[in-house]
Amino acid sequence: MQTLAFDGGPGPWILFFPLIWAAVVIGVVTFLRRTVWRGRRGPWRTGVGDDKSPIAVLGHRFAAGEIDEDEYWRRLSVLNEEFGRTSKGGGRA
Repeated sequence: MQTLAFDGGPGPWILFFPLIWAAVVIGVVTFLRRTVWRGRRGPWRTGVGDDKSPIAVLGHRFAAGEIDEDEYWRRLSVLNEEFGRTSKGGGRA
């Protein structure tokens, strides 16, 4: 009884090689997404939308109505001086 593997051809095992390579590629991409790429921001994202920054917390408090506009600008100017961000006029604080 002869099989394809002994007839000089690669045999049915050749069908497994693309599946093995696909599994390797999927495994590498999954590994990188869970380790190296996690927490890294792409070029389209900036740190401006960080919800844990003090300026973002101040903006959320102003949007929720917890503080008025005068207090918002006063606290924002203090935060801009402390963190070296630009002021509302576009120049350095």
